[in-house]
Amino acid sequence: MRLMLKIALSLAVLIAFPVSALEVGDQAPNFTLQGTDGKTYTLDQFRDKQAIVIAWYPMAFTSGCTIECKSLAQNGHLLKKLDVTYFMASVDKLESNQAFAEENDADFPLLSDPSKEVAKAYDVLAFYGVPKRHTFYIGKNGKILFIDRNINAATSAQDMAAKLVDLGIPPRQSS
Repeated sequence: MRLMLKIALSLAVLIAFPVSALEVGDQAPNFTLQGTDGKTYTLDQFRDKQAIVIAWYPMAFTSGCTIECKSLAQNGHLLKKLDVTYFMASVDKLESNQAFAEENDADFPLLSDPSKEVAKAYDVLAFYGVPKRHTFYIGKNGKILFIDRNINAATSAQDMAAKLVDLGIPPRQSS
């Protein structure tokens, strides 16, 4: 009985005070994920080239995720001025994300992680099986610059652009 109580208390503490495996300054886990644009993306392809932002979202076609996707689609010009590539990512199947991207006029890739392995590596997978709405800002060197765990879906594009400027991400160079 006493052992069961200790186990229950330990679990309660872990749930009440979750410990994130990733923190600012950590090397971001590499990934290989398919995008809604038909390309496959890896973290390594951006190393020493440009910063990236990965905005994890719970599930396509849900209200908060739709609001966030529309924010990025309608205000992506703010991000495109900066030397960054940005993605939304979920554990939805690619086909679902493609339909979601099309419905919301997303002009940026949505990444699909149906195996949930990358979501686990980024420590965003909630106990109910979908990602928490967390956004990772990753520098050219592959290190995590910032983790936003308090997302306002309606202003996500503006908030991302402001955070990138705060983090010192330079303007995009004209080609």
